[in-house]
Amino acid sequence: MKRRTFVLSALLIVGLFAVVFQMHPVLSAGDPLGVDYGRDSGLSHQDVRVTVVRIIRFFLGLLGLIFLVLTLFAGFLWMTSAGNDEKVTKAKQILMASIIGVAIILGSYAITEFVIVNLYETTSGVDYRTP
Repeated sequence: MKRRTFVLSALLIVGLFAVVFQMHPVLSAGDPLGVDYGRDSGLSHQDVRVTVVRIIRFFLGLLGLIFLVLTLFAGFLWMTSAGNDEKVTKAKQILMASIIGVAIILGSYAITEFVIVNLYETTSGVDYRTP
């Protein structure tokens, strides 16, 4: 067990040094945060931060769509239960779970928006909301 821990620790340390040595050209080129790395890779001319924001917003929108589908399904199940208490209980559970889910989604969106805006303004020195 101790040997495995030692090997994993050694690999972690070697990996960290490898990352630092790979980042040396980026750090010495006047881009300490690696913001221009995406543009310099030739894959996209867009800022890496903008790409990350779009990916996060896409997934949060997808989660919102799942909430909508679950809410519609729970409403349909409740309306077609015809007085069956088991179906009504199941519909209530699905509805409650989807409401908790959308609360988590909204909370994560607020946290993500806060972090992205402050990270962008801090790293670029430009106001995020100015065109």
